[in-house]
Amino acid sequence: MAEEEGPAIELRQRKKPKSFENKESAIEEKIDDTAVPERAPKYVLLQRFAKVFIGCLAAVTSGMMYAFYLSAYHERKFWFSNRQELEREITFQGDSAIYYSYYKDMLRAPSFERGVYELIHNNKTVSLKTINAVQQMSLYPELIASVLYQATGSNEIIEPVYFYIGIVFGLQGIYVTALFVTSWLMSGTWLAGMLTVAWFIINRVDTTRIEYSIPLRENWALPYFACQVAALTGYLKSNLNTYGERFCYLLMSASTYTFMMMWEYSHYLLFLQAISLFLLDSFSLEQSDKVHEVYKTYIFSLFLGYLLQFENSALLVSPLLSLVVALVLIKCLQLNVKKGTFVAKIMKVINFYLVCTLTVTLNIIMKTFVPHKENGHMLKFLEVKFGLNMTKNFTMNWLLCQKFLQAPSQDLFLRLTQSSLLPFYILVLIICFLSMMQVILRRINGKSLKETVTLEDGRIGERPEIIYHVIHTILLGSLAMVLEGLKYLWTPYVCMLAASGVCSPELWTTLFKWLRLRTVHPVLLAFILSMAVPTIIGLSLWKEFFPRLMTELTELQEFYDPDTVELMTWIKRQAPVAAVFAGSPQLMGVIKLCTGWMVTSLPLYSDDDLLKRNENIYQIYSKRSAEDIYKILTSYKANYLIVEDAICNEVGTMRGCRVKDLLDIANGHVVCEEGGKLTYSKYGRFCHEVKINYSPYVNYFTRVYWNRSYFVYKINTVISFQS
Repeated sequence: MAEEEGPAIELRQRKKPKSFENKESAIEEKIDDTAVPERAPKYVLLQRFAKVFIGCLAAVTSGMMYAFYLSAYHERKFWFSNRQELEREITFQGDSAIYYSYYKDMLRAPSFERGVYELIHNNKTVSLKTINAVQQMSLYPELIASVLYQATGSNEIIEPVYFYIGIVFGLQGIYVTALFVTSWLMSGTWLAGMLTVAWFIINRVDTTRIEYSIPLRENWALPYFACQVAALTGYLKSNLNTYGERFCYLLMSASTYTFMMMWEYSHYLLFLQAISLFLLDSFSLEQSDKVHEVYKTYIFSLFLGYLLQFENSALLVSPLLSLVVALVLIKCLQLNVKKGTFVAKIMKVINFYLVCTLTVTLNIIMKTFVPHKENGHMLKFLEVKFGLNMTKNFTMNWLLCQKFLQAPSQDLFLRLTQSSLLPFYILVLIICFLSMMQVILRRINGKSLKETVTLEDGRIGERPEIIYHVIHTILLGSLAMVLEGLKYLWTPYVCMLAASGVCSPELWTTLFKWLRLRTVHPVLLAFILSMAVPTIIGLSLWKEFFPRLMTELTELQEFYDPDTVELMTWIKRQAPVAAVFAGSPQLMGVIKLCTGWMVTSLPLYSDDDLLKRNENIYQIYSKRSAEDIYKILTSYKANYLIVEDAICNEVGTMRGCRVKDLLDIANGHVVCEEGGKLTYSKYGRFCHEVKINYSPYVNYFTRVYWNRSYFVYKINTVISFQS
């Protein structure tokens, strides 16, 4: 025992000097380590500041250049500065004309309060109908624009129309800047933002409708949604400090509420976002507290919007509110169960089922007890769209024939492929989705995720902001595959996700980890590709598309519509101030804007009564008697009827989608399905017969003006039945 203990004592004695040497070396290393940070943090901070400064400068510059580009293109397309006011206003077509007309009404009002009162109790737009135009048409952009125009003294500097379109173009610049920042946050390099902007502008035919209809609600609202998405992306990042989180949360709250006030359909888009966050939270890919803070923002915005939008019941019965309330209730009832266990997995499934069931139940309850205008035409349209029902209804079939409500054509995918956007989007989406599924499977198997994911790990699927965007873009893409009009919600985020992916070293590292690349270090190759690939894409885009953009700005185009100008001039000079005009809804919108006269219908498709009016007025292009048309028009107190030659003699490219064809189907004059009953009309088509000037048409209608495109008839108050 003594011999065994001796060596042990000697070992302990030998450790003493060694420990003393270690202490000395440790002190020396500590001194060396503390000497380096005196210079290293300054260098790192300077490098970070330079990176952020250059990125912010590039983001703001991109937005400003895009706004200037839109302004220059608009000037070249319409030759706007050389036009008279009437010719400028005619460029606003359809519902865009209605929105701008109310902006003009606000500027003509003696005071802001009086102008708002007249819009809320508006009885000078549609005959026999008093509407709350602010609520029904979401006129908050026009209210804000009119206040800014007068408060800033711009009436002495710039014309109202330039101020109005300037605000919209400025918002589009903010839109592009927000997409730039979002891509930058996801990839870590502002090079991704530059590529996002390039793809967005090159594919602007599919990313925005700003070129066709400036005052559209989506052109006012989507820039705020892009800001909200950028703030949400930063908020979801795991490595964000407290001040950054607070800033992102405040920006997200403000932009969510503003977005909801600008567009009547905003809560549907936020509903898709809430589903994405719910799925993110279900797989525990992010702290649940953060996601539920976003839910609180939804609830706050919904109730504040409800109060300030004249108690808009559509927000109370929206699926967004039902989903968020269900999620909050389930969160309160959730039990603390150890993660990874079998019980935890069962609870996840039960929670998912409860959220879905409770959401549907709450929505049914809200619709039962909250008075609201049911959008029955929307439900019927979806039934017909998906083949669940057949109908001869004119409005439903007319909506089905609209291009933006049909499935996207092959041209969309060809354009996105030619700009190289679609191939890279699919590549990035597949890698991110598969990585996300790996993370989910690890969670299901009870494996814990790393608190800090390094680049060498190659796990892009563990980043919550990436996963949110993957889920969100899949949802938006699914809808865009059904309705082409929804591509404008999807393609901007396709640009952003594709650009952030190809510029992210983490995405390439994830791919190389799967391929088990050994010849070259995966991280080194990932860094090379994250710089080389976007550079090659940028150079190819510059070579192919930049000359086209410059050509568009140098070409002088002209919006030439003399017939409409002559018609508006005649109405302003010859028609009585109290006259009421009847005709196609699109033309009525232009008449309301250019003349201010009252009309019988408007090009708005969210109101059942206006849709019924539109269908009745369109009967002037059907095979109905003069007496029937006269009764319809006089029931709306119309004094003048305008027949458009383009509709009466329309030669449609799509069979069965002409207005007169849809009317014949609705009236039973044409059989569109087997077993249908065909009824022959003994009357000719009204729009043709009324031009011939013979009895009984001349007894009811007197032609007072015509040109190549329009025929105006005065509706007789005293009917003469002389031959």
